[in-house]
Amino acid sequence: MRQPCIFNIQKYCIHDGNGIRTTIFFKGCPLSCLWCHNPESQRFGPELMCYHERCTACGTCISVCPQQANSFENGPVLVDRSRCTACGVCSDFCVAGAREVTGKTYSLSELIHEAEKDRMFYEESGGGITLSGGEVMVQDMDFLEEFLRRLYRKGYSINIDTCGYAPYENFQRVLPYTDTFLYDIKLMDPNKHLTYIGADNRLILENLIRLNEDGARINIRIPVIEGVNATAVFLEEVIHFLRNHKIRTTGINLLPYHHTGQSKYENLDRSFERSGMGVPTPQTMELLQDMLKQSGFSKTRIGG
Repeated sequence: MRQPCIFNIQKYCIHDGNGIRTTIFFKGCPLSCLWCHNPESQRFGPELMCYHERCTACGTCISVCPQQANSFENGPVLVDRSRCTACGVCSDFCVAGAREVTGKTYSLSELIHEAEKDRMFYEESGGGITLSGGEVMVQDMDFLEEFLRRLYRKGYSINIDTCGYAPYENFQRVLPYTDTFLYDIKLMDPNKHLTYIGADNRLILENLIRLNEDGARINIRIPVIEGVNATAVFLEEVIHFLRNHKIRTTGINLLPYHHTGQSKYENLDRSFERSGMGVPTPQTMELLQDMLKQSGFSKTRIGG
Protein backbone atom coordinates (compact mmCIF):
# COMPACT_ATOMS: atom_id res chain seq x y z
CA MET A 1 0.00 0.00 0.00
CA ARG A 2 1.22 3.48 -0.84
CA GLN A 3 1.03 5.83 2.13
CA PRO A 4 -0.97 8.98 1.41
CA CYS A 5 0.35 12.49 1.78
CA ILE A 6 -1.83 14.56 4.11
CA PHE A 7 -1.57 18.36 4.07
CA ASN A 8 -4.00 19.18 6.88
CA ILE A 9 -5.94 17.50 9.67
CA GLN A 10 -8.56 19.99 10.79
CA LYS A 11 -10.31 19.43 14.09
CA TYR A 12 -13.71 20.64 15.27
CA CYS A 13 -15.19 21.03 11.77
CA ILE A 14 -18.92 21.74 11.56
CA HIS A 15 -19.35 22.26 7.81
CA ASP A 16 -18.44 18.85 6.37
CA GLY A 17 -21.37 16.82 7.65
CA ASN A 18 -23.43 16.34 10.77
CA GLY A 19 -22.03 17.16 14.20
CA ILE A 20 -18.44 17.89 15.11
CA ARG A 21 -16.00 16.27 12.71
CA THR A 22 -12.32 15.85 11.98
CA THR A 23 -11.54 16.57 8.32
CA ILE A 24 -8.49 14.90 6.81
CA PHE A 25 -7.16 16.59 3.67
CA PHE A 26 -5.40 14.29 1.19
CA LYS A 27 -2.82 15.77 -1.18
CA GLY A 28 -3.19 15.22 -4.92
CA CYS A 29 -6.00 15.98 -7.37
CA PRO A 30 -6.62 15.02 -11.03
CA LEU A 31 -8.36 18.35 -11.73
CA SER A 32 -7.00 21.90 -11.80
CA CYS A 33 -9.85 24.31 -11.03
CA LEU A 34 -8.77 27.85 -11.83
CA TRP A 35 -10.39 29.10 -8.62
CA CYS A 36 -8.86 26.48 -6.31
CA HIS A 37 -8.18 28.08 -2.92
CA ASN A 38 -5.94 25.21 -1.76
CA PRO A 39 -3.26 24.98 -4.49
CA GLU A 40 -1.08 23.00 -2.09
CA SER A 41 -3.64 20.20 -2.44
CA GLN A 42 -3.21 19.75 -6.20
CA ARG A 43 0.10 17.90 -6.47
CA PHE A 44 0.89 14.55 -4.90
CA GLY A 45 3.71 14.57 -2.38
CA PRO A 46 5.19 17.20 -0.06
CA GLU A 47 5.97 20.71 -1.33
CA LEU A 48 7.95 23.64 0.01
CA MET A 49 5.98 26.79 0.76
CA CYS A 50 7.97 30.03 0.93
CA TYR A 51 6.70 33.09 2.74
CA HIS A 52 8.79 35.62 0.84
CA GLU A 53 7.69 38.57 2.93
CA ARG A 54 9.33 36.97 5.99
CA CYS A 55 12.64 36.19 4.30
CA THR A 56 15.58 38.18 5.68
CA ALA A 57 17.97 36.90 2.97
CA CYS A 58 20.36 35.62 5.64
CA GLY A 59 21.53 32.89 3.24
CA THR A 60 21.35 29.97 5.70
CA CYS A 61 18.95 28.04 3.47
CA ILE A 62 21.42 28.35 0.60
CA SER A 63 24.26 26.78 2.54
CA VAL A 64 22.25 23.90 4.08
CA CYS A 65 20.20 22.80 1.05
CA PRO A 66 21.37 19.30 -0.04
CA GLN A 67 20.01 19.86 -3.56
CA GLN A 68 21.53 23.34 -4.01
CA ALA A 69 18.07 24.54 -4.96
CA ASN A 70 18.27 27.97 -3.31
CA SER A 71 19.88 31.10 -4.69
CA PHE A 72 19.98 34.78 -3.87
CA GLU A 73 19.39 37.75 -6.12
CA ASN A 74 18.23 41.14 -4.96
CA GLY A 75 15.34 40.33 -2.62
CA PRO A 76 14.18 37.09 -0.96
CA VAL A 77 15.98 33.80 -1.56
CA LEU A 78 14.63 32.05 -4.66
CA VAL A 79 13.90 28.33 -5.03
CA ASP A 80 14.64 26.23 -8.09
CA ARG A 81 11.52 24.05 -7.99
CA SER A 82 13.03 21.56 -10.44
CA ARG A 83 15.74 20.78 -7.86
CA CYS A 84 13.78 21.09 -4.62
CA THR A 85 12.70 17.77 -3.07
CA ALA A 86 10.85 19.33 -0.13
CA CYS A 87 13.21 17.55 2.26
CA GLY A 88 12.59 20.23 4.90
CA VAL A 89 16.22 20.93 5.80
CA CYS A 90 15.98 24.62 4.87
CA SER A 91 12.74 25.07 6.86
CA ASP A 92 14.40 23.49 9.90
CA PHE A 93 17.19 26.07 9.78
CA CYS A 94 15.08 29.11 8.83
CA VAL A 95 14.90 31.25 11.99
CA ALA A 96 12.54 33.72 10.26
CA GLY A 97 9.91 31.04 9.67
CA ALA A 98 9.91 31.85 5.96
CA ARG A 99 9.80 28.21 4.84
CA GLU A 100 7.47 25.33 5.54
CA VAL A 101 6.91 21.90 4.04
CA THR A 102 3.26 21.17 3.33
CA GLY A 103 2.30 17.51 3.20
CA LYS A 104 3.29 14.57 5.36
CA THR A 105 2.96 10.85 4.69
CA TYR A 106 1.08 8.77 7.22
CA SER A 107 1.05 5.06 7.90
CA LEU A 108 -2.30 3.34 8.37
CA SER A 109 -1.94 3.17 12.15
CA GLU A 110 -0.79 6.80 12.39
CA LEU A 111 -3.76 8.11 10.41
CA ILE A 112 -6.25 6.01 12.38
CA HIS A 113 -4.71 7.36 15.59
CA GLU A 114 -5.19 10.94 14.37
CA ALA A 115 -8.78 10.25 13.32
CA GLU A 116 -9.66 8.78 16.71
CA LYS A 117 -8.30 11.60 18.86
CA ASP A 118 -11.67 13.41 19.05
CA ARG A 119 -13.84 10.34 19.46
CA MET A 120 -15.57 11.88 22.47
CA PHE A 121 -16.77 14.84 20.39
CA TYR A 122 -18.07 12.55 17.63
CA GLU A 123 -20.11 10.55 20.10
CA GLU A 124 -21.59 13.57 21.87
CA SER A 125 -22.46 15.55 18.71
CA GLY A 126 -23.34 12.83 16.22
CA GLY A 127 -20.29 13.78 14.18
CA GLY A 128 -17.46 11.79 12.71
CA ILE A 129 -14.66 11.90 10.16
CA THR A 130 -14.65 13.57 6.76
CA LEU A 131 -12.08 12.82 4.06
CA SER A 132 -11.34 15.69 1.71
CA GLY A 133 -8.57 16.88 -0.54
CA GLY A 134 -7.17 17.32 -3.07
CA GLU A 135 -9.15 14.30 -4.14
CA VAL A 136 -9.71 11.31 -1.89
CA MET A 137 -10.86 8.96 -4.62
CA VAL A 138 -7.58 8.97 -6.56
CA GLN A 139 -5.44 7.93 -3.59
CA ASP A 140 -4.08 4.41 -3.11
CA MET A 141 -7.34 2.46 -2.89
CA ASP A 142 -5.90 -0.46 -0.92
CA PHE A 143 -4.85 2.00 1.78
CA LEU A 144 -8.10 3.94 1.64
CA GLU A 145 -10.36 0.90 1.73
CA GLU A 146 -8.54 -0.62 4.71
CA PHE A 147 -8.53 2.76 6.51
CA LEU A 148 -12.28 3.13 6.08
CA ARG A 149 -12.99 -0.49 6.95
CA ARG A 150 -11.23 -0.18 10.29
CA LEU A 151 -12.96 3.10 11.15
CA TYR A 152 -16.33 1.68 10.11
CA ARG A 153 -15.88 -1.34 12.37
CA LYS A 154 -15.25 1.05 15.25
CA GLY A 155 -18.60 2.72 14.56
CA TYR A 156 -17.42 6.06 13.15
CA SER A 157 -19.47 8.13 10.71
CA ILE A 158 -17.50 8.65 7.50
CA ASN A 159 -18.10 11.31 4.84
CA ILE A 160 -16.12 11.69 1.62
CA ASP A 161 -15.83 15.06 -0.10
CA THR A 162 -15.21 14.36 -3.79
CA CYS A 163 -15.00 16.02 -7.19
CA GLY A 164 -16.22 12.75 -8.70
CA TYR A 165 -13.38 12.43 -11.21
CA ALA A 166 -12.15 8.88 -10.53
CA PRO A 167 -12.86 5.34 -11.80
CA TYR A 168 -16.24 4.16 -10.55
CA GLU A 169 -14.73 0.96 -9.14
CA ASN A 170 -12.97 3.18 -6.60
CA PHE A 171 -16.35 4.40 -5.37
CA GLN A 172 -17.66 0.85 -5.22
CA ARG A 173 -14.81 -0.15 -2.93
CA VAL A 174 -15.57 2.53 -0.32
CA LEU A 175 -19.37 2.68 -0.65
CA PRO A 176 -20.02 0.07 2.10
CA TYR A 177 -18.13 2.20 4.64
CA THR A 178 -19.26 5.71 3.63
CA ASP A 179 -22.26 7.46 5.18
CA THR A 180 -22.43 10.41 2.78
CA PHE A 181 -20.65 11.60 -0.34
CA LEU A 182 -20.26 15.38 -0.51
CA TYR A 183 -20.35 15.57 -4.30
CA ASP A 184 -19.26 18.60 -6.34
CA ILE A 185 -21.09 19.94 -9.38
CA LYS A 186 -19.09 22.85 -10.79
CA LEU A 187 -20.22 23.25 -14.40
CA MET A 188 -22.64 21.41 -16.69
CA ASP A 189 -21.23 22.43 -20.07
CA PRO A 190 -18.41 19.97 -20.91
CA ASN A 191 -16.40 22.53 -22.88
CA LYS A 192 -16.52 25.13 -20.12
CA HIS A 193 -15.68 22.36 -17.65
CA LEU A 194 -12.59 21.55 -19.69
CA THR A 195 -11.58 25.21 -19.89
CA TYR A 196 -11.98 26.07 -16.21
CA ILE A 197 -11.25 22.71 -14.59
CA GLY A 198 -8.91 20.85 -16.93
CA ALA A 199 -11.19 17.93 -17.87
CA ASP A 200 -14.68 17.48 -19.22
CA ASN A 201 -17.46 16.40 -16.86
CA ARG A 202 -18.68 13.16 -18.47
CA LEU A 203 -17.07 10.86 -15.90
CA ILE A 204 -18.17 13.07 -13.01
CA LEU A 205 -21.83 13.03 -14.04
CA GLU A 206 -21.78 9.32 -14.87
CA ASN A 207 -20.37 8.52 -11.45
CA LEU A 208 -23.03 10.63 -9.77
CA ILE A 209 -25.77 8.73 -11.61
CA ARG A 210 -24.25 5.36 -10.67
CA LEU A 211 -23.75 6.31 -7.02
CA ASN A 212 -27.39 7.32 -6.85
CA GLU A 213 -28.47 4.03 -8.46
CA ASP A 214 -26.35 2.11 -5.95
CA GLY A 215 -28.13 3.77 -3.03
CA ALA A 216 -25.42 6.16 -1.81
CA ARG A 217 -26.35 9.12 0.37
CA ILE A 218 -25.36 12.20 -1.61
CA ASN A 219 -25.04 15.84 -0.65
CA ILE A 220 -24.54 18.12 -3.65
CA ARG A 221 -22.05 20.97 -3.29
CA ILE A 222 -21.95 23.76 -5.87
CA PRO A 223 -19.15 26.35 -5.79
CA VAL A 224 -20.60 29.60 -7.13
CA ILE A 225 -18.19 31.87 -9.03
CA GLU A 226 -19.24 35.17 -10.57
CA GLY A 227 -18.27 35.20 -14.23
CA VAL A 228 -18.22 31.39 -14.42
CA ASN A 229 -21.41 29.74 -13.16
CA ALA A 230 -23.29 32.26 -11.00
CA THR A 231 -26.25 32.28 -13.38
CA ALA A 232 -29.84 31.07 -13.47
CA VAL A 233 -29.07 29.27 -16.75
CA PHE A 234 -26.42 27.09 -15.10
CA LEU A 235 -28.62 26.30 -12.14
CA GLU A 236 -31.51 25.35 -14.42
CA GLU A 237 -29.18 22.86 -16.09
CA VAL A 238 -28.29 21.40 -12.70
CA ILE A 239 -31.95 21.15 -11.67
CA HIS A 240 -32.84 19.46 -14.97
CA PHE A 241 -30.01 16.94 -14.55
CA LEU A 242 -30.92 16.07 -10.96
CA ARG A 243 -34.59 15.68 -11.83
CA ASN A 244 -34.02 13.79 -15.07
CA HIS A 245 -31.83 11.21 -13.35
CA LYS A 246 -33.88 11.15 -10.14
CA ILE A 247 -30.86 12.01 -8.02
CA ARG A 248 -31.77 11.72 -4.35
CA THR A 249 -29.97 14.31 -2.25
CA THR A 250 -29.65 14.87 1.48
CA GLY A 251 -29.24 18.55 0.67
CA ILE A 252 -27.55 21.08 -1.62
CA ASN A 253 -24.89 23.54 -0.48
CA LEU A 254 -24.19 26.68 -2.51
CA LEU A 255 -20.60 27.70 -1.77
CA PRO A 256 -19.76 31.33 -2.67
CA TYR A 257 -16.32 31.83 -4.17
CA HIS A 258 -13.82 33.83 -2.11
CA HIS A 259 -10.30 35.13 -2.61
CA THR A 260 -8.87 33.32 0.41
CA GLY A 261 -5.85 31.30 -0.62
CA GLN A 262 -4.52 33.61 -3.32
CA SER A 263 -1.31 34.16 -1.35
CA LYS A 264 -0.69 30.41 -1.34
CA TYR A 265 0.05 30.55 -5.07
CA GLU A 266 2.81 33.05 -4.37
CA ASN A 267 4.12 30.81 -1.57
CA LEU A 268 4.39 27.97 -4.10
CA ASP A 269 5.87 30.24 -6.79
CA ARG A 270 2.87 29.74 -9.07
CA SER A 271 0.77 32.27 -10.93
CA PHE A 272 -2.86 32.78 -9.99
CA GLU A 273 -5.17 33.35 -12.95
CA ARG A 274 -8.42 34.82 -11.71
CA SER A 275 -9.32 36.99 -14.68
CA GLY A 276 -13.09 37.10 -15.07
CA MET A 277 -13.77 35.38 -11.76
CA GLY A 278 -15.36 37.17 -8.84
CA VAL A 279 -17.24 36.86 -5.58
CA PRO A 280 -21.01 36.50 -6.08
CA THR A 281 -23.22 39.05 -4.35
CA PRO A 282 -25.50 38.02 -1.48
CA GLN A 283 -28.44 38.82 -3.78
CA THR A 284 -27.16 36.35 -6.39
CA MET A 285 -26.71 33.64 -3.78
CA GLU A 286 -30.22 34.17 -2.44
CA LEU A 287 -31.67 34.07 -5.95
CA LEU A 288 -29.99 30.74 -6.69
CA GLN A 289 -31.08 29.35 -3.34
CA ASP A 290 -34.68 30.37 -4.03
CA MET A 291 -34.55 28.70 -7.45
CA LEU A 292 -33.52 25.40 -5.92
CA LYS A 293 -36.10 25.57 -3.14
CA GLN A 294 -38.88 26.42 -5.59
CA SER A 295 -37.79 23.40 -7.65
CA GLY A 296 -38.33 21.09 -4.70
CA PHE A 297 -34.85 21.05 -3.19
CA SER A 298 -35.95 22.36 0.18
CA LYS A 299 -32.73 21.45 1.99
CA THR A 300 -30.65 24.05 0.19
CA ARG A 301 -28.36 26.32 2.12
CA ILE A 302 -25.73 28.93 1.39
CA GLY A 303 -22.34 27.94 2.74
CA GLY A 304 -20.80 24.68 3.92
